[in-house]
Amino acid sequence: MKFLKYILTGILFGIVMAKSEAISWFRIQEMFRFQSFHMFGIIGTAVTLGVIAVYLIKKFHLKDLSGEVIKFQDKDMAWKKYLIGGTIFGLGWALTGACPGPIFVNIGYGYLGMVIVAFGAVTGTYLYGLIKNKLPH
Repeated sequence: MKFLKYILTGILFGIVMAKSEAISWFRIQEMFRFQSFHMFGIIGTAVTLGVIAVYLIKKFHLKDLSGEVIKFQDKDMAWKKYLIGGTIFGLGWALTGACPGPIFVNIGYGYLGMVIVAFGAVTGTYLYGLIKNKLPH
């Protein structure tokens, strides 16, 4: 019962992703080929809402579920690591047709080929955890 709100949020997220066609391999390919504004509109809306949410969290000193004030740490703007990481993420997204969230929505939708993609994503995350202390951060 403790995690019911998270499960319901995940289900709502999946429904929104499916109904907006953000899980569509064809929509993602259209975006990477600059053939359609659809995905750029979804991503732009998400970024705009994120900026507004962070502004409101900072302005009103909002608290998390445990009652702690939400704090944001300044990021090191070493552009090379963001460029490399973003390129790797983008290549994976373009090759598989899914970023991490829609992978699991696609599995739930019945696209069983995404199980291979999910396995690769989880394996890559695990391997990163093993070697992260040896990487330049």
